[in-house]
Amino acid sequence: MATTSAAAPPRKWWQVPRPLQKVFDTFPLLAYDVNALPARAQSATSGDLPTLYVFSTEEEALLGAPSFNPNCLKWQAFLKIAGVKFQILPSTNHASPTGALPFILPTRSSPTDAPSPIPSSKLHDYALKYGTSNPPEVSALRLDAYQALLDVPIRNAWLQALYRDPEYTDLLDRFYITPASSSYWVRGALRHQLRRAAETEILKTGPGGAASTALSLLVDEHSVYRAAVNALEALATLLSKSKTGWFFGAETPTIFDASVFAYTHLMLKYMSDAEGEVEGDMGFVLASRKLGTMVRSAGSGELEQHHRRLFELLWLADANAELLDAKA
Repeated sequence: MATTSAAAPPRKWWQVPRPLQKVFDTFPLLAYDVNALPARAQSATSGDLPTLYVFSTEEEALLGAPSFNPNCLKWQAFLKIAGVKFQILPSTNHASPTGALPFILPTRSSPTDAPSPIPSSKLHDYALKYGTSNPPEVSALRLDAYQALLDVPIRNAWLQALYRDPEYTDLLDRFYITPASSSYWVRGALRHQLRRAAETEILKTGPGGAASTALSLLVDEHSVYRAAVNALEALATLLSKSKTGWFFGAETPTIFDASVFAYTHLMLKYMSDAEGEVEGDMGFVLASRKLGTMVRSAGSGELEQHHRRLFELLWLADANAELLDAKA
């Protein structure tokens, strides 16, 4: 009499083949926890103030001086506009648990507390929640229309000047290259990488469009600066129509005032031509490649006045006012 063996259970379609399963059993896959914040970051939040991590130097961070990075400076300014009390510490994108700067680390409620970092995408809500003032809101339609002037032509001019203009190589090194490494070869590679990245960003949105990147990595410098001059003129015209001195006629500064200040402050501080400025002579302004000169020459000086007024409001009331004013 024939015997029948028990049939093997059918293999389910989601089961891993046995030979491969043995490999997994020997070398199991692990999901590592998110990198912890540096010990310095934890100790820095043990006080009474949250800590905003930005691109800065140790000296300027200690003074609470404006960051040299436009995006960091935008949020640094807006937090101050909203009345948020905070301290700042220098950092880099690589050291950021969110992968980018700025981010803020709230204070710890206890020695064992580990607060979660708040990325820049949530800083607006954070400022409104924890600030002592209530900055006016700007309608999304108006904000988007004028924010585009900052995000494209003015940002492109900043990228062109800082990253691609040989005149500002020392400034680029001081901001981003020298702090990253002491190796000559690493610095050279990083400088090249940053310049190519800036070039690609400009070509994505500047004259010629994204299609240009497939054909050539040649930026039309004159077109980039001409677009920035036109954008600055448009902002100066908009500001000239305000009776309050703030954009959109707001009674107090808004997020857009902080956004404009983030560029005008850096352009005026680091890229101004001390001599030979000719008001209204756009040929000279373009030839100078000085972004601070472009800011001063826009309109009737509205942007420079706006910058000074906001700087005095946000920074010169601090205890370190004299030192900050000297560095402005």
